[in-house]
Amino acid sequence: MIRPDIRPVIDADLKLMYRMARIVSKALPDARRLKPVEVVREYEKTLLDELDLRREAANAIQLRRNFEGSEELYVPEVLPDFSSETLMVSERIYGIQVSDIPTLEANGTNMKLLAERGVSVFFTQVFRDSFFHADMHPGNVFVSYEHPENPLWIGLDCGIVGTLNSEDKRYLAENFLAFFNRDYRKVAELHVDSGWVPMDTNVDEFEFAIRMVCEPIFAKPLCEISFGHVLLNLFNTARRFNMEVQPQLVLLQKTLLYVEGLGRQLYPQLDLWETAKPFLENWMANQVGPQAVINGIKERAPFWAEKLPELPELLYDSLKQGKAMNQRMDSLYQGYRETKRQHGTGKFLFGVGATLIVCSAILLDSPYHQLSVASGVGGITFWLLSWRTYRR
Repeated sequence: MIRPDIRPVIDADLKLMYRMARIVSKALPDARRLKPVEVVREYEKTLLDELDLRREAANAIQLRRNFEGSEELYVPEVLPDFSSETLMVSERIYGIQVSDIPTLEANGTNMKLLAERGVSVFFTQVFRDSFFHADMHPGNVFVSYEHPENPLWIGLDCGIVGTLNSEDKRYLAENFLAFFNRDYRKVAELHVDSGWVPMDTNVDEFEFAIRMVCEPIFAKPLCEISFGHVLLNLFNTARRFNMEVQPQLVLLQKTLLYVEGLGRQLYPQLDLWETAKPFLENWMANQVGPQAVINGIKERAPFWAEKLPELPELLYDSLKQGKAMNQRMDSLYQGYRETKRQHGTGKFLFGVGATLIVCSAILLDSPYHQLSVASGVGGITFWLLSWRTYRR
């Protein structure tokens, strides 16, 4: 339920945040890169979306559909007939709050599997669905009492969700894979290619800076490496190279830190990389491998099935238009040749006229005065003929 009269309070807070963001934009040298106004605008959109519970209901319905029949995540059913803009009603759930570890252990929960499934749920949302729950703090996550040996996450409060486009997902997947393969050159090139750092960035220097920051991380076992801190380290390193903040990834980074924190709280030995790597590799294979070609054909099949009967007519029209275009080009070429010929004639007449004018000037003070006049008249005549040629 939305608290009555909450909107004026939120509007006042947002107004203050915008004012501070504009001050920061003018005062800090890093303002262009940090985009404080854009970040506040993204936060405003997210916050105002939460005030419309119909949107939250739609998000919950979408998330429930995405994980229908899943053994990893359950989203309570929303009852639209009893819901409105200020009230949302859903089925009652019976579960243990994910932060209540003593109760989870007392219930016999498989903590390792629970932690791994939390990571699996997050990466499935990001890379399979491009639609993820972006407010997964412990108050919004429960674990079903039933089947503790095969634990089921329960997700509530879908007011904040995030979406990623294909370019963002590709950047993240390739960056994570390159990072854990210690291919720092690839990490540097990805930042440049994505436009996150200026195109004139020295890739060699950028690669060296990333290596200096990231190599010490690999002194730890993989199970101790934090995904969230990986992103943070990459962003902080790129800051020296004028990397611009991407507001659409702020929610993702926050959610990743939540998920990682929950997973390590449930099972401190959680190897986040081992759990996430298959999702990243499968997604990349589906984007650039043979399967990507097959998927593209499948997606376009209905379109081509609809257009196939029209192809003969379209082909005939194209050939007809091509023939007309060729005729038009021939006509233009002939006109060009005629214009060029006329301009050549005009230049010749102008040259003759100029020669006669010069001769007229030379003969002006000579005994051949009449010849000088005739030469001048002839020169002017040739100039007039030249002018008429250019006018055509």
